[in-house]
Amino acid sequence: MGSIENRAELGQFLKARRAELTPEAVGIPDNGSPRRVQGLRREEVAQLVSISAQYYTRLEQGRIQASAPVLTTLADALRLDEDQRGYLFDLAGKGNPRPRRLKSQRIRPPLERLLATLTDIPAFILGLRMDILAWNDLAAALITDFAEIPQNRRNYARILFTDPIMRERYLKWEIVARDCVAYLRMEAARDPDDPRLSALVGELSVQSPEFRTWWAGHYVAHRTFGIKTIRHPIAGDLTLEWENLASSADPGQQLVIWTAEPGSASEEALRFLASWAAAHPNYRHTSPGGAMGSTSQS
Repeated sequence: MGSIENRAELGQFLKARRAELTPEAVGIPDNGSPRRVQGLRREEVAQLVSISAQYYTRLEQGRIQASAPVLTTLADALRLDEDQRGYLFDLAGKGNPRPRRLKSQRIRPPLERLLATLTDIPAFILGLRMDILAWNDLAAALITDFAEIPQNRRNYARILFTDPIMRERYLKWEIVARDCVAYLRMEAARDPDDPRLSALVGELSVQSPEFRTWWAGHYVAHRTFGIKTIRHPIAGDLTLEWENLASSADPGQQLVIWTAEPGSASEEALRFLASWAAAHPNYRHTSPGGAMGSTSQS
């Protein structure tokens, strides 16, 4: 257990590190109100780590000790490098944990080849934490221009909760968003030490009151099919059935396809959108590799 002196030093160290970060750097929107402290407020750090402001205050004041999982999440939230992370754990008397090797998210070649053949229906590949690994042109035209989003920000949950256009695009946004939170809850149970998932949850908890409320509700679900209604500015309203096809070789990757009932107005609208997007290439862009955008992420 850390000494009283170490706990006091740990508190000063945390205070110094949060003073170095701006709200924008961690995805906290600036509401324009004057800030009495440099860097992040205690309440903002607590929200990023998904702990109470009172708990974090007591930790920074040297009155309590933090568990190793809380320290790990704090280190991620405060963007500590390896030396700083080791120092933090030494002060807490926890020892320096070995850096975690993050799983590579390289797209399964069969899934990528299958996606390349799907030109008439929207389709994309989801990886861990709902990261978007690849997509076809029609998915970009229907949902959003994934290629315009930086690779390290290209996450379905993040887009759903932080892009205001998504609230207009999904006519039943709340249902879609709640299912998304429930799925992330299940991922957190499968891999509770995933630092990127912890950072994503902290970021969305700060930026979205709905996410914060639903995450605290501990609702879990894993839907593999359903119906979504899209209001598109070009194609109008479309009712589409979606299906998640998980890779048997890597359950962490799944191909998501959206189809319309044959002969329906939605099928006609989808065909119209495909032809319109092909005739207006400036409407959305694809990755330099060709018609299908794809990425490999760590």
